[in-house]
Amino acid sequence: MTLPENLERVLPGIGCDLFDVLVIRTDFSDDEAWEAVVEEVHRPWGPGGEFAAAVQLVDAPAWSGATADEVLAALVDEDLVVVFVADRGTMKSSARALLALSTVWEGVSGLDPVYYQELIESPEPREFRTTPAAVHGVQADLALGNVDFAEYAGAAAAEPDQVLRPI
Repeated sequence: MTLPENLERVLPGIGCDLFDVLVIRTDFSDDEAWEAVVEEVHRPWGPGGEFAAAVQLVDAPAWSGATADEVLAALVDEDLVVVFVADRGTMKSSARALLALSTVWEGVSGLDPVYYQELIESPEPREFRTTPAAVHGVQADLALGNVDFAEYAGAAAAEPDQVLRPI
């Protein structure tokens, strides 16, 4: 379903616990690929797998085809620092690489992310790809402020396929 150009999609607002991984499915072309993502994000994580996976999945057709900007606009939780999107790239990738989107723009709240990126000289990266196995570490590090989004984006960009994997 595509919307006429003059209509905007209205998506339900989403919030999430600070340490929960939020994964939003926007591509519904491959249920088998989606199930592989779901299975992987629910696995225990950390050295030796000692941490239980805390995940909130959004798997609703209303999100079909949603763009990164639409996903970010629908987020209502001001403490959320990253959201992971299972988009067309995820479903086509052998690594099932999710799109990680930064929800933080230099601590400036209330600004449109696209407009904010236009205001600053060298914009911070807004996205990178990561395997489902790496999302919990990314979420925890970003929530705690141990690593910033740009560092993760740089690490992903340095990989041959530009996908971040668990260390």
